[in-house]
Amino acid sequence: MTFRFVHASDLHIGRKFANIPQPVDGNIRGRLMEARHGAIGRLAQAARDRGAAHVLLAGDTFDTATPSPSVIRQALAAMGEAPALTWWLLPGNHDNLRDAEPLWEAILRDAPANVRALTDGVPHDMGDAATLLPCPVAFRAGASDPTEALVTMADGDGKLRIGLAHGGVTDFTESGAAIAADRDRSARLDYLALGDWHGRMAVSDRVQYCGTPEQDRFKHGRRGVCLSVAIDGPGAVPQVEEIETGTFLWTQVDLALHPRQDPAAALDAVLPQAGRRDVLLRVCASGWAGLSDHVDLQRAADRCAPDFAHFELVTDALGTQYETADLDEIDRGGALRLAADGLMDEAESETLSQAEREVAADALARLYAYVREAAE
Repeated sequence: MTFRFVHASDLHIGRKFANIPQPVDGNIRGRLMEARHGAIGRLAQAARDRGAAHVLLAGDTFDTATPSPSVIRQALAAMGEAPALTWWLLPGNHDNLRDAEPLWEAILRDAPANVRALTDGVPHDMGDAATLLPCPVAFRAGASDPTEALVTMADGDGKLRIGLAHGGVTDFTESGAAIAADRDRSARLDYLALGDWHGRMAVSDRVQYCGTPEQDRFKHGRRGVCLSVAIDGPGAVPQVEEIETGTFLWTQVDLALHPRQDPAAALDAVLPQAGRRDVLLRVCASGWAGLSDHVDLQRAADRCAPDFAHFELVTDALGTQYETADLDEIDRGGALRLAADGLMDEAESETLSQAEREVAADALARLYAYVREAAE
């Protein structure tokens, strides 16, 4: 009989998103925090829809070693509201065994019967078909391979061997992490469920990163997913299906500009046209633009920003092309023109440092914007 389970990781429940600016009349941080808690219910639904009886959480269920009692109790209660499922919680680097010892004590004490805390690296029976082989993280940072113990970890004869671990695989990380990419072969695993990498990645047919079910960074450019895994029997190739679980889309788009281009129209062309309230967007402008184009781009960004959950316009790679017509708009003579000419000379100077040139360019752009605004 086919054995089915859901593989998820890195819920980071309780994350406060202090790096996201909070609008005076908004609550984006609260919405992001609630979405992480809500991922529990979406994982439960994914498991029910696919006929799975187990949800494997491959580390970092909680964002810190010391989440508040309400964060812990409410998360456990949400798991308990799906009593037909068994939730397997592995300590990760954020909620590792040493730093988060009180957290795991609370989970062991207060968790409902269908929540299992994997605080020991010993085999766990998942029924007649499979044995779970967990690798709990003892310390936040470590250079050793947490999956080495899987090679000699025993199991029930004839059952599926399913490993559960948290960390980086050496062939795609440069952080000093050390999970062997071929651990499925050396440990005779039918599947190795990994956490820590927040993006979706298949290392091999049997070694998989599911990513976080609710994204928290612009890096991956898609909504979070979990994995529905089905294995027909020992030695069979796992059937892995991605199930979208993310509420919010974190995405970064590039905006290449050139002088005399309509920057507002160019910006509008790269923006998502629907669902903006649940999109966190970073627009990275590059190329060249005149002073007037810079002002028009910023105004266009200011107009559309309220549509989004969060909006950033990054112009570090957008150069400025200075034209006499732009300086004439500031002033054709007098003190303002002298100031503008001086700032342009500094912005284009080959003897000043990059930082000094950037200060002059920013000052000139601000002067142009102030004069233009006053004229309008």
